[in-house]
Amino acid sequence: MKEKILKVLEVLKKHRVDYADIRVNDIMEEKISTENLKVRNLSTSRSRGYGIRVYLDGSMGFAASQDFDKMEETALKALEIAKASRLIQHRPIQLAPKEVVIDHYETPIKIDPFTISKKEKLDLLFEAEREMRRHAELFRTLGSMDFRKEEKIFADTEGSFITQKLYESGCGIEAIAANENDMQSRSYPNSFRGNFGTSGYEYILEQKLVENAGDIAKEAAALLEAEECPSGVFDIIIDGSQLALQIHESIGHPIELDRVFGSEADFAGTSFLSPDMIGFKYGSEYVNVVADATVPLGLGTFGYDDDGVKAQRTEIITKGIFKNFLTSRETASLLNQPSNGTNRADGWGRAPIVRMTNINLLPGDKELDELIAGIDYGFFFKTNKSWSIDDKRLNFQFGCEIAYEIKDGKLTGKIFKNPIYTGITPEFWASCDGVCNEKYWKMYGTPNCGKGQPLQIAHVGHGAAPARFRNIKVGVADVK
Repeated sequence: MKEKILKVLEVLKKHRVDYADIRVNDIMEEKISTENLKVRNLSTSRSRGYGIRVYLDGSMGFAASQDFDKMEETALKALEIAKASRLIQHRPIQLAPKEVVIDHYETPIKIDPFTISKKEKLDLLFEAEREMRRHAELFRTLGSMDFRKEEKIFADTEGSFITQKLYESGCGIEAIAANENDMQSRSYPNSFRGNFGTSGYEYILEQKLVENAGDIAKEAAALLEAEECPSGVFDIIIDGSQLALQIHESIGHPIELDRVFGSEADFAGTSFLSPDMIGFKYGSEYVNVVADATVPLGLGTFGYDDDGVKAQRTEIITKGIFKNFLTSRETASLLNQPSNGTNRADGWGRAPIVRMTNINLLPGDKELDELIAGIDYGFFFKTNKSWSIDDKRLNFQFGCEIAYEIKDGKLTGKIFKNPIYTGITPEFWASCDGVCNEKYWKMYGTPNCGKGQPLQIAHVGHGAAPARFRNIKVGVADVK
């Protein structure tokens, strides 16, 4: 394969292209889910092919195929598309410089998830379902596991040749209680199929699904009888799993530089940021955010992006001050800076675009009890249930599965259902006055980040610990 790739790149060089790269992807996925103690889905899929980018006179052409005997033909097709693209060129594309790299990267794992039998995986999910049903009368129980192995080859006309083998594992359970008037659910370790990480099957065992099944079952049943969460302006604490989505929607997407330039506006719009807003006050002094493609377990962790740029850690917000965008080689050149390595495609059939890696809120120095002790009356929100944000990433609304009442600096034991909070991005992050320490910090994986036209699905991560926010609008009433 290497000889064939290098030969095609030589052909493109003879056509005097500015730059070209070839990316081969071989992706295997396994999806297992159960519902009410029955198998709901049991599937394995594989997709193997290659994509070729060609840059000529400042324009780009892309072509892809699964026919490896026609790689040269596909490369010449990409070249013809680049030639045609010159006719509608607004400005010549330039690529920021990068190092020439010959390397191999592989996700460190202990147990290859594809060596574990489907029966063993199903048995674990069924055991977790039975444990949920043993603790409460439930309308529905769900369990799921997802596994992915991606082998990638990247080579370009500058001389880089990089191979990678990336593993992902994820799992989750959900308890749903219902009566004639209402339906409520609790999830573990996160909603929407659970939590995910770049890891082997050991990640599944570490989640301890069975051990946590009883607690979420009891809470789902209790929520049926709980009061609606009050509306008003309250101090709230948000747990790490919900903060992960808050970070994703109100920090991760706005800082994608292609959105900022408006060259990407499909699927969730552009950004309220502009290229000259470095130094903008994004939040309080307690808000420190990094883009880190090197952190263990993150779904946005890899060796090299699809420009062949090495994975790295970039300061995004430091003590509330905005420092950096997420960039590709193409967008970084517009700011006269090197790429920070966030250009990724969701497979061989798509050209890479700017995507989040792991956008992490760094831990603070607080114990959870300290944050709770600082609230006279408020709530502790856990686990995302719904979300909405405008196409500039400013006005947002999030719903959670459960709210725990805080009164006189203590949890009272009372819970509320259907908690919702709203805000405006910079005002919300400016209201943060404390983040829990490393003991509470955890990586959360998002395997379904949509962007682009045609749609591409990225796998990204967010590290977070519970944090406290002051004077937040809670509920759906017209709060003044």
